[in-house]
Amino acid sequence: MFATFLNIFKIPELRNKILFTLGLLATYRIGFVVAVPGIDQKAMHASTAPGGGGWGDLISTFELFTGGNLTQSTIFGLGIMPYISASIIFQLLVTVIPSLEKLQQEGESGRKKIQEYTRYATVGLCIINAVVWMRYLGDQGFIFPQFTGLWMGMSFTYMVMSIAILTTGTLFLMWLGEQIDEYGIGSGVSLIIMAGIVARIPHAAIYVFQNLRLQGTSDRGAMDLPKVLFLAIMFVAVVAGAILITQGQRRIPIQQAKQTRGRRVYGGQRHYLPLRVNHGGVMPIIFASSMLIFPGVIFGFLHNLWPNFFFAFLRESFMRGDYVYTLSEVAAIYFFAYFWTTVQFRPKEMANNLRDYGSFIPGLRPGKRTADYLEKVMGRITYVGAAFLAIIAIIPSLVAQSLQIPYMVSAFLGGTGLLIVVSVTLDLVQRIEANLIMRNYKGFLGAEGPIKGSRS
Repeated sequence: MFATFLNIFKIPELRNKILFTLGLLATYRIGFVVAVPGIDQKAMHASTAPGGGGWGDLISTFELFTGGNLTQSTIFGLGIMPYISASIIFQLLVTVIPSLEKLQQEGESGRKKIQEYTRYATVGLCIINAVVWMRYLGDQGFIFPQFTGLWMGMSFTYMVMSIAILTTGTLFLMWLGEQIDEYGIGSGVSLIIMAGIVARIPHAAIYVFQNLRLQGTSDRGAMDLPKVLFLAIMFVAVVAGAILITQGQRRIPIQQAKQTRGRRVYGGQRHYLPLRVNHGGVMPIIFASSMLIFPGVIFGFLHNLWPNFFFAFLRESFMRGDYVYTLSEVAAIYFFAYFWTTVQFRPKEMANNLRDYGSFIPGLRPGKRTADYLEKVMGRITYVGAAFLAIIAIIPSLVAQSLQIPYMVSAFLGGTGLLIVVSVTLDLVQRIEANLIMRNYKGFLGAEGPIKGSRS
């Protein structure tokens, strides 16, 4: 392993890509702590502290998925979420609007045009998000008196300035991601999100160290040696499972038709069509976790307006770790897993491509029979992938509740953050390994070859 890292820096092109990527990620972390002027950061941080549901958990979840920082309202406060949202919107629109679908089929020029539309949509979403966020800060009294006014609780000039700062911050993050894609290594947007998640590890480690007790204790939040060992073993096991399911594939045998040209026979080779077990990646768990934050916020708001037992029960039921919340999260993960697979996986198009290239699945006729078979197989493996996502999602809440430790510590035992880190790290390792093998260097696994997907 050490020799492999040395080989990375022996290749000038690969070394420059890695250093360039690290430099841009360092730039992101610097902007992460530069605050928007005119906001009382201490009062805001105290009110948005996560714990038990509500607005604080909404802010914490938003930061986890986007790489932003709203607890202190920095220039990168909105994170990369507007750009991700715009990309997802256009991915869905391509499947339902014929003109966009035709544009995508034009190749590189069509994809560049869709990317241009995505950037324009990102600007619009940034402005909307910034207006909502600044309106919230004005209503809560987090803006210093010299900047207040009649325009949504603040002066018009300050409102325009703050919206411009937040919008520019997100556009700069989008630019950083695109620069990493073009001149660095790895997926830029994914690396930015992963950097925000990994940056939380020192806070969790410091908490464990400060609350470590060598002897058993009943204090809530205290960490004794059995708890620390259990957390370490669980972390290794969950990471191993995440890698296994991320790389897991269902390989469909593909037979290429034989063709006779003159006296020679071509084709006839046997290939495999890999179908990912977790086809939706982290998107189902992101959508489910984000959606389930809002019921707690809404019912809490209604309970404050009309205090009664019904709204209090609903508010408590949709707090993280509650039985109703856990069941709802599992159901939402299954729904979004199948929804995302339906949107992204196109069995008819895949069956037509196999037929056009002269390939077929043994025992099935090309065309509709092949498409129906692929759809049936994908439906079955999606069920398994969704079950894994559900287990990963509820592990942190169960551990935090049973061991009586903060969620920020147990969050690294599962959930979206861990899946994002594992997925992005695997992609980065595979790209570095491809560069090494292309130049006749050994990869991370040495003689065993590059990392491959496991069959299921």
